[in-house]
Amino acid sequence: MQILAPYRQYFEVAQIIVSVALIVLVLLQARGSGLGSVFGGTGTVFKTRRGIDRLLFRMTIGLVVTFVLISLIGATIPVSA
Repeated sequence: MQILAPYRQYFEVAQIIVSVALIVLVLLQARGSGLGSVFGGTGTVFKTRRGIDRLLFRMTIGLVVTFVLISLIGATIPVSA
């Protein structure tokens, strides 16, 4: 993977951007997990994902796959001295 060595810093920046986007998407998906469910709220009702929930879910999966690929490729690029 010597041909990718000059691009190592771009992979690192891309990994940071994808990780921040992934954190934001996971936080946007948090629903029904507040303190209301601790005191007997209905947190166990199964609901199908529709609309924006489905979009956020699929975007999260896509970003996880992208993050893993960038991480694996970045790990194989040697550090230039």
